[in-house]
Amino acid sequence: MATSQTVDAKKGPSPIMKFLNSKKVVPYIFVSPFIISFLILTVYPAIRGIIMSFQSVLPGQVNFIGLQNYERVFNPTFYKALMNTSIYVVLTVSILTILPIILAVILDSKFVKLKTLFRASLFMPALASTIVAGMIFRLMFGETDTAAANQVLNWLGMSSVDWRYNAWSGMFLMVMLCVWRWLGVNILYFLAALQNVPDELYEAAEIDGASILQKFWYVTLPFLKPVTIFVVTISIINGFRMFEESFVFWEAGSPGNIGLTVVGYIYQQGIQRNDMGFGAAIGVILMLIIFVISFIQLVLTGAFKRGDE
Repeated sequence: MATSQTVDAKKGPSPIMKFLNSKKVVPYIFVSPFIISFLILTVYPAIRGIIMSFQSVLPGQVNFIGLQNYERVFNPTFYKALMNTSIYVVLTVSILTILPIILAVILDSKFVKLKTLFRASLFMPALASTIVAGMIFRLMFGETDTAAANQVLNWLGMSSVDWRYNAWSGMFLMVMLCVWRWLGVNILYFLAALQNVPDELYEAAEIDGASILQKFWYVTLPFLKPVTIFVVTISIINGFRMFEESFVFWEAGSPGNIGLTVVGYIYQQGIQRNDMGFGAAIGVILMLIIFVISFIQLVLTGAFKRGDE
């Protein structure tokens, strides 16, 4: 009996345990939950969506129809939705990149006190639900004279505005809601990047007689480039995927499609009208648009260049 136990002890761990405990395998074990969830929740739905875009999907009936769904995509309504989305992306990306940089530099300066309190409060709007925030905005920017925004306009001697029924004011509402929610988050990104700027560079620039703007342009901005590329890329992707900001203001559809976005058009066709194949085709086109624009933006900003080039 003792002999068999001694033999088992000499055998050591099984080959499977040796394989799982090896240094080459352990990293893959730790990342496997993410890889599996990514394959199930992202890759598989994307493949199914591409397949569905070539089909006519009706309750209990699925037929292959080739490129018919794609032939239907390019219509005036889609162009209107794409135009609205593009304007929204340009405005939000510009505001959510330039303004956070300026505010982050101000908050990082020696003149601002209670920095910890400011940084903690900046993240609060992002924690709020888009639906809840949108309802508050709808009350503030209502069509009646008693709405907060119209009261301010009347106090300034201006007439009330039908905020949700004009193209410019509808776009203003969507952009304002997005900026209110994500401005603080982007400020925190840039604040974190500013901590990596060596003080010696500012001191050397000051000795050379550089002005505040010159120090910002030649010292601060180069260190903010990686974060800027990240913020711009994420803002572009999220902008083209925008749906909630539009839906919260116009649930049943906006007049003249002034608030219709590409994702809203997908929801309208795929969910409300139960035309899943057509909705999938719009989604594939949107995915290609996001990929191409993001790739061009990364190339133009030099994101693929090596650090020593």
